[in-house]
Amino acid sequence: MTIKPNVMRRGFSVNVFLPSGDPEGLKVIEKSNWTGHGLVIPRSMFGESKARNELERTGLYLLIGPDESTAWPKLYVGEGDPVKPRLEQHAKLKDFWTHAVVFTSKDANLNKAHVQRLESRLVGLAKAAKRCVLDNVNEPSPPSLSESDEAMAEGFLDDVLLCLPILGYSMFEMAALSLSRNDNSSFMISTKGIVAHGHDAPSGFIVFEKSQAVGESKLTPSLNKHYPYVKEQRDELIRQGVLVQSGEDYVFTMDYPFSSPSMASTIVAGRVSNGRTEWKTKDGKTLKEIQDAEITE
Repeated sequence: MTIKPNVMRRGFSVNVFLPSGDPEGLKVIEKSNWTGHGLVIPRSMFGESKARNELERTGLYLLIGPDESTAWPKLYVGEGDPVKPRLEQHAKLKDFWTHAVVFTSKDANLNKAHVQRLESRLVGLAKAAKRCVLDNVNEPSPPSLSESDEAMAEGFLDDVLLCLPILGYSMFEMAALSLSRNDNSSFMISTKGIVAHGHDAPSGFIVFEKSQAVGESKLTPSLNKHYPYVKEQRDELIRQGVLVQSGEDYVFTMDYPFSSPSMASTIVAGRVSNGRTEWKTKDGKTLKEIQDAEITE
């Protein structure tokens, strides 16, 4: 999700209702000041959830599950008018997904053209963010919309993108930075002939574009043996073009968020590491020291 720097966001609330009382079961999503409506449907509950009225509406849906060959989630983005027949088809033909996330409108103002644009936009955002394995073979072309319809669709998309990270789905989010790379709150790692810079943010630890990561010959042997998921993530970053070969090492082609400082430092340095002590400011203070000092202030 592209976020403009220094844009002040307004507070909002998201209500997550659990009809069955089970935190792992069906979820009904509503956001303040939004006509949209969301459902998170576990695949095991799809049969009993098909009767819900929301699935008879025009809408946008995501199919999400694990990817067998990587440590990343797998994603398919689709639209339906209505949604239900498309989900029934995918229940028979697509095996990977474990959850379906469906967004419709309470006032039935979403039409076929609106959701086709939403589908196109989300596929494009997922490709740009490079945080999942995309199951869509092609990026659908957006339909032609009037200026008002385009604004309506984009407004709906903004709210969808606000809800998804709260539900634990961040595959559309790109690193959003509102600081200079020379800011005192940035950190660096210098090891094995490479240098990387980054920043600790609410979304995770963000490694800056043009940072380096060690090449294959510099990986610690135990990394592949005991932590194969790290190698899988590195391989996927290379496949997606986030890391590109530069001599014997790699270079980041974009600002990229990792789930933690330790995952970021491990990917960069090619060895298991504690990111809170590996990442340091230009004057040598570790991320741990900075965070500990903030606690005691």
